[in-house]
Amino acid sequence: MRPMWRALGLVWSAAPKAMWRGAALSVCVLAMGAALLGVSGWFITATGLAGLAGIGIAFDVFRPSAAIRFLALGRAGARYGERLLTHDATLRALAALRIHLLRRQARQGFEAMQRLRGSLTLSRITADVDALDGIVLRLALPVLAGLVTHLGAFAGLAWLVTPAVAGAVAIGYLAGGGLVLVRLAAGTLRPSAAAESALQRLRREVIDMLRGRTDLLAHGRMAEQIARTDATDEAARAALAALDRADRRAGLILGLLVAAVCAVALALAGRAVAQGHLDPASAAVGFFVALALAETVVPLRRGVTEVGRIRAAAERILPDADHTPPPGGASAHDAARDESGLCVRDLAFRRDGARHAVYSGVCFTVARGETLALTGPSGSGKSTLLAQLAQVLPVTAGTIRVMGTPLDAWPEQDLRRVLTLVPQRSALIAGTVLENLALARPDVTEAEAQAVLEAVALDNVLEGRAGLGTRLDERGAGLSGGETRRLVLARALLRRPRILLLDEPTEGLDDATARRVLDGLRAALPAAAIVMASHRGAEQAAADRTLDLKRYIENSAYL
Repeated sequence: MRPMWRALGLVWSAAPKAMWRGAALSVCVLAMGAALLGVSGWFITATGLAGLAGIGIAFDVFRPSAAIRFLALGRAGARYGERLLTHDATLRALAALRIHLLRRQARQGFEAMQRLRGSLTLSRITADVDALDGIVLRLALPVLAGLVTHLGAFAGLAWLVTPAVAGAVAIGYLAGGGLVLVRLAAGTLRPSAAAESALQRLRREVIDMLRGRTDLLAHGRMAEQIARTDATDEAARAALAALDRADRRAGLILGLLVAAVCAVALALAGRAVAQGHLDPASAAVGFFVALALAETVVPLRRGVTEVGRIRAAAERILPDADHTPPPGGASAHDAARDESGLCVRDLAFRRDGARHAVYSGVCFTVARGETLALTGPSGSGKSTLLAQLAQVLPVTAGTIRVMGTPLDAWPEQDLRRVLTLVPQRSALIAGTVLENLALARPDVTEAEAQAVLEAVALDNVLEGRAGLGTRLDERGAGLSGGETRRLVLARALLRRPRILLLDEPTEGLDDATARRVLDGLRAALPAAAIVMASHRGAEQAAADRTLDLKRYIENSAYL
């Protein structure tokens, strides 16, 4: 349960003052509810006894009536304040947690980000964060307020009624109710976690089916996908049905427990009346307070049945290694004094768990205004080498100097201002073409945006649409694969990098368009050092030099 404690501390610490005020108001709500029912029971009983005794005309009805009105209005006001404070604090905490998790995801390693399916990751983060809202509102606060209320009720009943009644009520609810809830939590851990897992899987499968419906229909796989989704839905329904059965069973047991506690309280108070130790009106207080204290136990069922879901979400969310920024070194101003491009000496790369390097001894230099094409068979390490040059994969051995400064001495922000990597998988957002370009430079003008589109031969494609205002759907839907690639290249040009790293930049383009794009890139960045991983003759022909990585391969088993 340690992740749940950490999750509780995380949510509570977002607004601790509001949480403690909300907890105090929760205690007020329960205490006023118990007092309201106790006073009402005493008042009704005492009034009836006064009438039977013939002294009803002299009975003071004003002060008890005022107390009942005060408790009723106070309870409603406290409930409103408690909801306002705790829900606002919890929602603010969960909003901050979502941002924290998205930032953590953005700091994942390059290979993890390359495999990332953004929409599914966002769906999982959203579901896990939503699961944590119950840890305060349905578990921590009700339990804390219930314990404090029971302490006060025990003292009050021992004083106003008898210690026996107070003890019976406390033992019945704290021991009996606690046992029922603990058994409920133990019995629903797996169904709750299974239900959440099945619901998340169902959400992913529905998203995949909707996005890939054209391909599924074209290949005759839609029926298979629907059957798989139906099976997942059945699994989710089965888990939810198991939770519902456990909840209803616990509700029945708690209902019987409440009846038993109230009956015991009434019997003990009645015996005290029969023995002359207690008046009937005070005896009624014990019964009605016992009845009111059911509010401290019965509503906990919902939160307890979600313990498995909350625990699973906390375990996924909370492990978080501290992110250490790259070591600082030369500033951008100092680095700018060295106008050289990129220099690599004896570079090597070793995968996790590999006994031997994938490649080693790689040496080359790319001067300003020069283009180098990296060639070699698939798996020879071209994309890996570009990732090392961009400092998103570690360097096993060797040195990389960017503009005369060691790569690991560059502050992150300064390095990103002078070096840009365009990987094979490119990201676009739902929005206009101009909004996608503005991701590279928020202050981009329409003239600048039009210029980079011309450089990548995309201006004519958009001319027949709405130009820069052409709206794209999620992940850039609305453009072909080659057009998407060119839009990403145009966005890279807006950063005006001194070193541009390209991973198969003309993939999906015909030879004529590929040549136009490569010429446009060089014309837009005449002084930049360009390194590109290449499979195509057009790319190699546009380069000043080529470097075949095949001769540097040491261990092809790890490619």
